[in-house]
Amino acid sequence: MTGAAGRLGLLGGTFDPIHNGHLAIARSVRASLDLDQVVFIPAGIPPHKPGQRITPGVDRAAMVALAIGGDPGLGLSMIELERPGPSYAVDTLAALAGGESGRPRTLEFVLSAEAFAGFPTWREPGRILDLARLAVVPRAGARPIDEAWMDASLPGWRGRVDFVDGPLVDVSASVIRDRVRAGTSIVGLVPAAVADYIAAHHLYTEPL
Repeated sequence: MTGAAGRLGLLGGTFDPIHNGHLAIARSVRASLDLDQVVFIPAGIPPHKPGQRITPGVDRAAMVALAIGGDPGLGLSMIELERPGPSYAVDTLAALAGGESGRPRTLEFVLSAEAFAGFPTWREPGRILDLARLAVVPRAGARPIDEAWMDASLPGWRGRVDFVDGPLVDVSASVIRDRVRAGTSIVGLVPAAVADYIAAHHLYTEPL
């Protein structure tokens, strides 16, 4: 990720592991919103997953790097892995709002519809919406969001939210971990380089 100004999408998550659904969403958001790049941001300590065992950040970041390969439209930021304490979106956005050049960036923070439903409970949601627009992508099973919900839950902020008709990919990281643990193939669910990394580093083989 460079320090230059531009229109950036930011896609956060544990990426444990990154999968083809994440990549499809990133590319769809980039094309739909005409962004220069979508940057993957692996979480250091996810505040919404207290006590949950997650793979070390070095492995999760390595898998993201392999997944995006040489695609110039996709990037990787280590900002949350390098920052101590819980990985709050508001802190990340505050740090990324200006580039090294000092020129401001336009930021689109990518959320699933499921995550967006809980957004009002996040730390400083109003400040997040000051720092970035939200790009909301569909998620199977998520409750529909209408204007009445928006006005009640995020009054005055409707104009800062973009709804993107992204791909509805039925794949989750937990299913991939379960399949690896069970010795079942994950071909087609993750990029081949990620599958090779998982096998070479014996990830997701320990019992829960």
